[in-house]
Amino acid sequence: MESSHLHVPPAEGEKLHACDMCGHRFALETHLQTHALIHSGEKPYVCITCDYRCSQMCELKRHKRTHTGEKSYVCDICSYSCSNSSSLKIHFRTHSGEKPYACDTCEYKCTSSSILQRHKLTHTGEKPYTCDMCDYSCSRMATLKQHKRIHTGEKPYVCDTCGDRYTKLASLKTHVRTHTGEKCYACETCEYSCSRMRTLKRHKRIHTGEKPYVCDICSYSCSNLGYMKVHFRTHSGEKPYACDTCQYKCTSSNSLKQHKHIHTGEKPYACDMCDYRCNQPANLNKHKRAHTGRKPYACDKCQYKCTSSSSLKQHKHIHTGEKPYACDMCDYRCNQPANLKKHKRTHTGGKP
Repeated sequence: MESSHLHVPPAEGEKLHACDMCGHRFALETHLQTHALIHSGEKPYVCITCDYRCSQMCELKRHKRTHTGEKSYVCDICSYSCSNSSSLKIHFRTHSGEKPYACDTCEYKCTSSSILQRHKLTHTGEKPYTCDMCDYSCSRMATLKQHKRIHTGEKPYVCDTCGDRYTKLASLKTHVRTHTGEKCYACETCEYSCSRMRTLKRHKRIHTGEKPYVCDICSYSCSNLGYMKVHFRTHSGEKPYACDTCQYKCTSSNSLKQHKHIHTGEKPYACDMCDYRCNQPANLNKHKRAHTGRKPYACDKCQYKCTSSSSLKQHKHIHTGEKPYACDMCDYRCNQPANLKKHKRTHTGGKP
């Protein structure tokens, strides 16, 4: 009896076709053939808008959306939208908290394999992306793109309120908060809030007392780099800020702003305990001590205390014997400006 040979189709979902390069299996031979292009390096699918080529039709479709701007995949929890389903799956993990990709060197976990690959470079120190215009190298392609804008001057991110342009999207987002007034970073120790993370970090040093910036010439230390730059000018003698009314020059824009009050007559600093007003915040602080009786400046040689650093400096001349105040009409010298004024009246006949 002749046996009949029947063709039995594979069970649904069964993957009989295996890639002999990587072992990946497929249900259909056509899918295997498409997959094999990844190993061969062949890229038969070409974008008609730009020079992009790829090995998969699905990749080309995804790429074309970068030209059309189409974002057909929308998150049903927030307003996020994207051009492909895999990006949406990764995004959804920000809601679910799922982090399926784990580093085998540390406890780091993340939402996608590409983020994990970038993270692993922090352990190896590898910086595969190199600038072709300078010696700069980094671990991320996106970081290299941002860096190259230093050379090209490109600022693709534009504020639609004032027209300011930025090289990074993060910088634009921070800038936009100056218009909206949004202060999304809050101090957990006090009620302070601000629009920038680095500003919050700087603020927190008020509570911790941390002063990470130390002058390499003297013992001065401070909580932010801006203060250190201003301080260093006391050593270099640099005074880049000049008054346009007189010849006054100074080390910081804030000092110049306060100086200009002398010319305008403006007295923006007001005492909340009396009618006193002045043009310098230091003068206001000194004045307020007349109300509180506080004398924070103490002599280390005797029990003398006073309300200002300038008064303490003058007092110390008593101990050092220094006489820095000199009469321009005779050889008289003294250690207090008040004594010099009194002496000068001997030349003027008692007239101040």
